Amino acid sequence: MMRGIAGTTPGGPVDEHDSTAIASTTAGAVRGSIDRGVLTFTGVPYAAPPVGALRFRPPQPVEPWDGVRDALELAPSCPQPTERPPGWPQEHSIDEDCLYLNVWTPALADGGARPVMVWIHGGGYAIGSGSWPLYDGANLARRGDVVSISVNHRLGPFGYLHLGGLADGHMDDDEAASSGNNGMLDLVATLEWVRDNAAAFGGDPGNVTIMGESGGGAKVTTLLAMPAARGLFHRAAIQSGPGLRATSPERATSAARELAAALGATDDPSRLWSASAEEILTAASGTSAGRMGFSPVLDGRAIPAHPGDALARGEAADVPVIVGCNRDEAAGSLPSELDDAALRSRLARTPGIDGDEVIEEVVGSYRAAHPDATDVDLLSFALTDQRMRAGSIQLAEAKSKGSSTPVWQYFFTYEMGGRAGHGYEIAFMLDNLDIGGTPASAPRQRLADAMSEAWIAFARSGDPNHAGLADWPPFTVPERSTMILGRDACEAVDDPSRPTRELWERIAAARRR
Repeated sequence: MMRGIAGTTPGGPVDEHDSTAIASTTAGAVRGSIDRGVLTFTGVPYAAPPVGALRFRPPQPVEPWDGVRDALELAPSCPQPTERPPGWPQEHSIDEDCLYLNVWTPALADGGARPVMVWIHGGGYAIGSGSWPLYDGANLARRGDVVSISVNHRLGPFGYLHLGGLADGHMDDDEAASSGNNGMLDLVATLEWVRDNAAAFGGDPGNVTIMGESGGGAKVTTLLAMPAARGLFHRAAIQSGPGLRATSPERATSAARELAAALGATDDPSRLWSASAEEILTAASGTSAGRMGFSPVLDGRAIPAHPGDALARGEAADVPVIVGCNRDEAAGSLPSELDDAALRSRLARTPGIDGDEVIEEVVGSYRAAHPDATDVDLLSFALTDQRMRAGSIQLAEAKSKGSSTPVWQYFFTYEMGGRAGHGYEIAFMLDNLDIGGTPASAPRQRLADAMSEAWIAFARSGDPNHAGLADWPPFTVPERSTMILGRDACEAVDDPSRPTRELWERIAAARRR
């Protein structure tokens, strides 16, 4: 039972006999809870509600409040489709008023200058939130003496609808031009909030790490290429989502026109603001972008260059990076059984694998690399490498080429249910085996210890090495050192799976010719 505000004041000591604490933010005081030495503040606003006239506009400052605002409950997630991949949770609530973050910290305003670790959720650019139980930051804060933060931001058409030339009389040119990146600008606003408020929560605004998985990893990569984010973070971890390219303005405009037509907004742009969130989601699902396809736009302003190109030419050169993926990223789409003919048929339907000669080379290369693997295994490994691993390696190469700060690469291989699938590493990295549906065991906890300590060490110093982990050298070319995070041991290996890496490089080069 919460007891009000008598026990703990802003900047005061944590009283373990009290169950609430108060922190001061630039907009006003917030009341959080205390559990086992960690103070938790949920549903803290970092920008004004993007509703009414502010829909499709860049994030605006929070209106200050008087008194103490409760930060005891999770805030709503952004409107999004209810369809989910297998095993993905539904959001507990949904509303356009969704620009909130959650904070876990060991202490308030004590001058502790703790590293700040900001988690950006996955789900592409269309679904998810920072409120999922798996993303709880208490264990990370407790283990590492860090400030852990998760965040909600606008998704789908609410965050990435490119309205340049489509909202005459309703938005100024700058707002319309940047509207295809409002979801990313929300994340910039988050980092500005961290800059202005980290010290009040015991953190160091000069030592901020951004981290994300899947779509969250791609958002981290995109932030590395955004001028507006420069200087707001100091380290970056990209997990299973390299995000090397942004959507072209032409493609984004085409999808926006389709959505406007479905809403009857072609001749009446005001419909973009009067339509309900449900109407907008329905209209979006029928566009060429589809239910999951609205994403950051190469608008020449917020995102001046494709993130991969920006990294190669030295953008964010002062930011160390961790990047990697899991062995079976494609596990969610695998059949239970497969023979040779079905394997080849499935590869033939895969974009980027063109012609019998390429299929034969793919099958032959993976059978040589994994002689004891089943055909289902081979499909898993091949699709993972093509869709995720090749891009992660390309990002590491671009970053190492354009930067004097190190990049560190990993490959997660711990099997659960026979696969090391998409997102499996999150519970280990956040030390949330008890939360993430991953029952704890001695081998799992050993890996959780090694991974969470590595990410904490990286946040603290820019180097993931620590006493509980084998030596992890930085990624350089041609060595391409990679930390294998596995069941029995963690070890760094130079250029693992080199033959299949070179295979996908040849295939990609042939497609560019």
